[in-house]
Amino acid sequence: MDAKELKFLLKLLGCENYRAPLSQIKPTPSMKAEERDSICRKLWGRELVEGNEEIKKFTITSTGKALLKLDPAELPMSDSERKVLQAAAKGTVKDTEAGMTAKEAQPIIKTLIEKGFIKPVERKITEVWITNRGKEFLRDEFESSSTSANIHFKMLTDYLRFMRKYRGGQVVAQTQQLIDKPSDEEILQLIKHLDHELGTDNYLPIFHLRQKLQPPLSRDELDEALYRLSREDKIDFSSLVDPTPYTAQQVEAGIPKEVGGRLFFIVVN
Repeated sequence: MDAKELKFLLKLLGCENYRAPLSQIKPTPSMKAEERDSICRKLWGRELVEGNEEIKKFTITSTGKALLKLDPAELPMSDSERKVLQAAAKGTVKDTEAGMTAKEAQPIIKTLIEKGFIKPVERKITEVWITNRGKEFLRDEFESSSTSANIHFKMLTDYLRFMRKYRGGQVVAQTQQLIDKPSDEEILQLIKHLDHELGTDNYLPIFHLRQKLQPPLSRDELDEALYRLSREDKIDFSSLVDPTPYTAQQVEAGIPKEVGGRLFFIVVN
């Protein structure tokens, strides 16, 4: 990890609950927004941070074009989804050009992307926070012999506070919660909760579940639990048609099949 990436994390340590609007994070006084955003995405790809992002521009996919050729009465989508899809058919459009407010359009845009009907052209991270993996990294793994990082006392103080908290007795209850492994029924309830929270319209990408449950579960343990739920007809899986909207790590989080693409979405029956 280079000095700028470390400073990004240390800046977040100084924020409430280790999260903040990305616009408020400035690792160095002279850093431009483009470089800051690039650092954020690198750390996100390594699962040290996570964030909320908006799709500022998008366009239709070949699958979406084929869908629009169907009889409107046969389209498996709401009027709002159809409106966004029709806007995308005009070319690359902004979220403000989808026939509704950008705030109303965002969850619909993300749902259509997850279903492979449209694809993002421009993304904007609006909020960022340190993940449990990021906290573990800062607490247990980070080392550096550099003498030129130029860390300010405020950053050092925030780091020491973080270490005292996560090394001390204040997190015994949290640690115990992580150790306890959820039952299949608890996993099913978490799937439903995440789908509602993220607005994925009963097409929850598996990587969201992995971020919540690994640990305490291993990857194989979670896969086996999902297969058990599938055999009990409580959930089903759907493959990923278009990987473009996702990072390589997110695609990798899917369950590989012997033939064809990965099982990527979870559908509750």
